[in-house]
Amino acid sequence: MHEATLKRLEYDKLKEQLIDYTVSPAGRLLAERHMPSIEIRQIQAWLSETEEASALLASGASVPLSAMEGIDPFLALLGKGRIYVEQELEQLQTWLASVMQMRRYMASKRAIAPIIASYADSMHDCPELREELSRCIRYGSLTDQASAALAEIRRHRYSVEDKISRKMEAALSKYKSALQESIISKRSGRLVIAVKRELRKQVPGTVWDESASGQTLFVEPLDVADLQAELRQWEAEEERERTVILSGLSDLADAHEAELRLNLEAMATFDFIMARGKLSRSYAGQSFQLADEPLIVLSQARHPLLGQSAVPLDVELGLNWSQLIITGPNTGGKTATLKTIGLLALLAQSGLLVPAGEGSRLGIFRTIIADLGDGQSLEQSLSTFSSHIRVLGEMLESAGPRSLLLLDELAAGTDPGEGIALSIAVLEELHNRRALTAATTHFNEIKQYASRTKGCMNARMAFDPKTLLPLYQLIIGEAGESQAFAIARRYGLPDRVMQRAEQLAANRQQNVTLGQDERSTAVKAEQIEARTEAQAKGQVKNNSKKEEEAGKTALPLLQVGDAVWIYPLKRLGVVFRPADARGEVIVQVQGRKLAFNRKRLKLSIGRAELYPGEDYDMSIVFDSKENRKLRKQLSRKHVEGLVIEMKPETFE
Repeated sequence: MHEATLKRLEYDKLKEQLIDYTVSPAGRLLAERHMPSIEIRQIQAWLSETEEASALLASGASVPLSAMEGIDPFLALLGKGRIYVEQELEQLQTWLASVMQMRRYMASKRAIAPIIASYADSMHDCPELREELSRCIRYGSLTDQASAALAEIRRHRYSVEDKISRKMEAALSKYKSALQESIISKRSGRLVIAVKRELRKQVPGTVWDESASGQTLFVEPLDVADLQAELRQWEAEEERERTVILSGLSDLADAHEAELRLNLEAMATFDFIMARGKLSRSYAGQSFQLADEPLIVLSQARHPLLGQSAVPLDVELGLNWSQLIITGPNTGGKTATLKTIGLLALLAQSGLLVPAGEGSRLGIFRTIIADLGDGQSLEQSLSTFSSHIRVLGEMLESAGPRSLLLLDELAAGTDPGEGIALSIAVLEELHNRRALTAATTHFNEIKQYASRTKGCMNARMAFDPKTLLPLYQLIIGEAGESQAFAIARRYGLPDRVMQRAEQLAANRQQNVTLGQDERSTAVKAEQIEARTEAQAKGQVKNNSKKEEEAGKTALPLLQVGDAVWIYPLKRLGVVFRPADARGEVIVQVQGRKLAFNRKRLKLSIGRAELYPGEDYDMSIVFDSKENRKLRKQLSRKHVEGLVIEMKPETFE
């Protein structure tokens, strides 16, 4: 999948929401790495998990997911001979308790979520390790039950501390007159009292510190010096025993390394699966049918970021047509429709439920490319048109039966004539490669392409002509209008400007129609010449013989509009006037009208094959464009002073 396309379709915004729904670092990492897949088995497995997670959440159950605080760094050092401290081992104990709780929870939910419940079977709550940790550690410290030696050491330490406390209280009373204040404090790990400097000699003992002013000395009374030395010995013994106990617990954790790593993977997977379920429920995602073939059938679909306020969308692509040309007014929802199609396809291939109704089907695409917006970049110095061409190039490189291509504003950013021609050529190429394509446009020529091309379908965004507001509904099978004039009037453009714009648009449309007629005639003439050229070359060598035979055989009658081969000129012409009494036929050749004997002409293609219907206006072929325009004006109304002058016919 193209990174630029993921951003254009706002897939990154949904992915950020998915990441935010995780509760553990390991689950977050899985969400960050998650991308759409092209493997149907993988996608189907993801979807099954997400559906079960959504069902669990819908049942009102509170899944006991663990935040796994400190577990990632703990497991990273596991097996490396490290001695863990009490806080780290207590985090491990808490996590193992949550593993046990998750196993029990999933066992009770096997009927609702059989697939993800089975994942809990691979988890181990390590009862020996968990119980040992629970016995030895509580509130971040070793308990007296951790070992008999530790309990004995602490009993002696507590006794000495009690003796020191009583003697220090006695010292406060004994040396009261020499004290700066009657408090017991600690300096360098020893209990001391605050003595005035000038009365220092009244309190025998060791000075361990003095105040910033130097007026107070912190003295350890001689009465408690021996007891405090004994206390230091018991504290050292306790620290040695603490190290022995923590080393044993760390070794026990190392012995369960494999089980703990499996637990981490399983708990991260649960976190990630539940995050997918939460995200799917946040936009009312529903189950859908995953198809192996590339197709899109959406019923009552909504854009996930627009919520329930979005107008439901019904769209089909890949069943009866591979191309969908969407037209309609600006701000009518054309681009939103493309985004909805593309984003829902990405969500489906990411194993997420989609906000669409019953009967929706989504296939699997190897390539999804979207060209939305102008894509301009000041850093890359790209124009609007250049950016479109770059994306079109990427589309043509990867286009195939399993490609979903979304093109916004075809023919934009350049000369309309050239842009339209280029757009139709690209659509034809994509159609030939059987790539699924949805495109938006404002140009009638592209709408006409869709109407005459098998496997291509027009669609329009509905527009309320009364309120001049878009309805954001997609109607398949109809081409829409841009409604530029109606919208412009609604926003207050002056009437004189609008009248002039409508007049110019009418003139342009008239010219386009006439130009199309002329091009149609020219194309037909080229087709005629191409069809007969090979025959004619073989016939020129035996002209004399054929003419003699033609004279002996009754020649078919020619009528106006027939395409004939002119033997003397060795080229095609169109009959302007049938043969007269003398057998003379007037033929138009390259704008000139020439007279030939009927025997010098051969019927190539009859009028019926060239022009639709017997009442086809042959003036399109024989008359000038200026005269046809004048006649069209006169056919509508009388125009004062308008005259069509016809020169006398002269035939060469």
